[in-house]
Amino acid sequence: MPSGGPSSVVRWSRPLAWSSFVRPIAIMAERGVAGSFAAGGITAGIVRMFDAGLFRALMDVQAFDIYAVDSFRRSPTHQSMSASMYANPHNRGCVVNRIDASILGAAEIDRTFNVNVTTGTDGIILGGSGGHADTAAGASLTLITTQLVARSHAKVVDHVTTVTTPGETVDVVVTDGGVAVNPGRPELADRLRAAGIPLVGIDDLAAEARRRAGAPARPRAADGRIVAVVEYRDGTVIDMVPAV
Repeated sequence: MPSGGPSSVVRWSRPLAWSSFVRPIAIMAERGVAGSFAAGGITAGIVRMFDAGLFRALMDVQAFDIYAVDSFRRSPTHQSMSASMYANPHNRGCVVNRIDASILGAAEIDRTFNVNVTTGTDGIILGGSGGHADTAAGASLTLITTQLVARSHAKVVDHVTTVTTPGETVDVVVTDGGVAVNPGRPELADRLRAAGIPLVGIDDLAAEARRRAGAPARPRAADGRIVAVVEYRDGTVIDMVPAV
């Protein structure tokens, strides 16, 4: 939001790559945009924006590089927080519920806006999802940024290999093939069109990804064993990962 207006709270899941790509320091400074705080895993990209005065504070659940560590050492407004303070849904004051916009990545996203960051297209576990589902649920606006194709694999697919973040918590998908808005957010689609942003359907993105990458090779189950379960932030099981 413009300085002097309502606070803007932004969390990036991959801030260093994102900040380098879209030049946020120059863009925000040019438009007079400042946020009250940025939160999440902190890297050099977010520290640079903080030092430029684009955020008044940093809420740090994990320092990812030496720049974040140095910022925490020298700045009293670079604050640490526990994982519970960050994202515990049973904690009424958790920080993710105060986020205006969350920008997240995806290994895959499907036509119902479900996101996978748990496994690759081969079914192999990539690692923990961090605060992906938490920030998507808590933020007022959740954007997923991804390429249509990576290493010859489609990233916008008919059905994700594993559900990490439910589609109902995702508002917008931004790709190199266009921008798609969740059909459940018609007012957001209207606002984006009014701002001059052309929109495409998620089905069109999936079709274009399939055209570029070819038919996806789905992982083959080994013997029916379940090697992991995906728990949502409230503890419910939303998917299972079979052995491959």
